[in-house]
Amino acid sequence: MAHILVVDDEQEIGRFLTRLFKMKEMEVTYAESGAAFDRLSRHDQFDVAFVDVRLSDRNGLELLKELKRKAPRCKVVIMTGYSTVRMAVEAIQLGAEDFLEKPFEHIEALEELLDKLTAQKEEEDYIQAALAAGAFLGTSSDMHDLYRLAFKLAAKQITILIEGETGTGKEVLARFLHQSGSRAEAPFIGVNCGAISESLLESELFGHTKGAFTGAASDRAGYVETAGSGTLFLDEIAEASLATQVKLLRVLETGEFFKIGDPAPKRTNARIIAASHTNLEQAVADGAFREDLLYRLDVVKLVIPPLRKRPSDIPLLIEAYKQKQRLPFSFSPEAMEVCMRYNWPGNMRELGNLLQRLAALYPEELFVTPEMLPQKMTETLSTKRMTAAPAPSFDQEWRRFSDYIADLYAGNEPISLDKLMQEMKGMEKRVAEAFIQKSLRETAGSRAQTAERLGISKRKIRYYLNET
Repeated sequence: MAHILVVDDEQEIGRFLTRLFKMKEMEVTYAESGAAFDRLSRHDQFDVAFVDVRLSDRNGLELLKELKRKAPRCKVVIMTGYSTVRMAVEAIQLGAEDFLEKPFEHIEALEELLDKLTAQKEEEDYIQAALAAGAFLGTSSDMHDLYRLAFKLAAKQITILIEGETGTGKEVLARFLHQSGSRAEAPFIGVNCGAISESLLESELFGHTKGAFTGAASDRAGYVETAGSGTLFLDEIAEASLATQVKLLRVLETGEFFKIGDPAPKRTNARIIAASHTNLEQAVADGAFREDLLYRLDVVKLVIPPLRKRPSDIPLLIEAYKQKQRLPFSFSPEAMEVCMRYNWPGNMRELGNLLQRLAALYPEELFVTPEMLPQKMTETLSTKRMTAAPAPSFDQEWRRFSDYIADLYAGNEPISLDKLMQEMKGMEKRVAEAFIQKSLRETAGSRAQTAERLGISKRKIRYYLNET
């Protein structure tokens, strides 16, 4: 039986939620104030908490922080009658699962939310949704945190700005947002503003009427209109001209746009997701981007980490790509080391291009060596590192260690306690790392599940993976 906490200083709402949740055969605790919340003996007993953001004696966001600290597994829903987008985003960034506006107009939606939060699932929803969208999260905590946050924001009707270097997967994240929200059945229209000439971009975005300009032989709907009630993804938004930016600003502010040659405004219900590999704040300072448009776009900013920030994912990415494309080759330890030490300025796209190149150049080769990689990848490593013997596998190291301990115990080796302790200390991290990597593979990269499985903290995981 799930245990629900309700914190609200409006007693009518507190009684209503208590009755509703008890009708669903759930245990309910009601606190009418922040002080009452403080008097609760145990906060880790709750599975779900519904917290009003404006209590008479406390800010609900403070209670959210305290709950996430004392009971990290408790799922928190923030409630308010004074909703603002930034407040909702702040609550979700602090760990809230959702954000509800009072009064509750649709009780069925409230019940569905509660059922979703109390359901026991083997795998977290955001991981399944990421796989469906073609995203690869790997073991990087930054990527998991990013997609977990994006999953919570997907259902919110807010504008999102995605920033990330070239090739990091900005469109993949945009598709993930689209597919994870209520607009999944509507169109997803992606436009690369940098790939369309300035003279054509306005027509492509907003459409035109017959005879609006030379060559306009018929009416044409633009991408804003085609997106309908779906999602319009504007990649490389910084490449749009200032004149086009003004018209995009009107779409964001009013939902209205004008087709070229048509004096009558049209309306769109499309959700706008924008992306850029350049720093838009710097573009504003340089006079290349409108400040008012940036404010409209930057309601929520999602920043994708570059590939060089998560080198431990590179072997997993290579393996996943090989399986997807059914490529037969494998990498030598030296070649894999080159890949993990390389800077990857083109990120995921560059890695995919490299694997395609290898498959085309060496269709019969089964073992990739450093000599087969582009010179720019190998020139940063010394000759000594390039020609070093392959590193022993964990299995080899474990067998050697086990044999050494067995020989000591049998008396076949002279005992040196100092040497024995050094050997054991060296194997401690190798054993821990091996079990952590195995658990991460089995949980699709979930560090939360791995920490729970192995009985350690996330900080310990970072320590054993040499991330701190």
